[in-house]
Amino acid sequence: GKKITFIKLINSVGEKVNNDPDVGDLLKVIFFPNYNVSAAEVLIPGTDLTQQISTAGTEASGTSNMKFAMNGALICGTMDGANIEIFEEIGEDNGFIFGASVEEVGGILAASLANEFTPCDDFLAVLKRIEDGDFGEKKSEFYQQILDALAGEEGSHYLPKDFYLLGYDYPDYVRSLAEADALYKDESAWIKKSILSVAGMGKFSTDRTIAEYAKDIWNVKPNKC
Repeated sequence: GKKITFIKLINSVGEKVNNDPDVGDLLKVIFFPNYNVSAAEVLIPGTDLTQQISTAGTEASGTSNMKFAMNGALICGTMDGANIEIFEEIGEDNGFIFGASVEEVGGILAASLANEFTPCDDFLAVLKRIEDGDFGEKKSEFYQQILDALAGEEGSHYLPKDFYLLGYDYPDYVRSLAEADALYKDESAWIKKSILSVAGMGKFSTDRTIAEYAKDIWNVKPNKC
């Protein structure tokens, strides 16, 4: 299935990056299997930057971004799902926002279907490298379903090509990461945003959440001992 294809691609990219002598130990690409709560307890507190990149209008909520932000990680993400609520609380300046807004998505997808939108050269170059076998065999049938989904005329799995607008969001995504890279070089500025992010996350505490559920959904009152 497509999930297995993505996992293979991640590991293939990792094999190339992780064995590049020019990269050395500066960057490692890892697919973490069997992710669970125990793993999260270790990974989340040690994270500086989390990417929450669902296309605007496609993520119902999401809570992992809350966990990361509460533990000091800055968010690089779209204005979708819980990212919207989080940035309302912590301020948009304390993260890295990119991508089409939910109001723009419909028009961009329509333009893409009408062949009135062409992704940038850098995005097409990424697809070409996959097709040319830089991350596995050339013209791989295994990766063809990814290429069809992103650039094929018919798309795949009943969805039109690039339904999630990766080609449109890509340049802004790269810009946001460059912004994060630049800030990371300024340790005090990064730490300041991290502290402000944590300080603004009080709304998402379990105390507030449970009290709100009790009042608005369960219709129960606390029992004071």
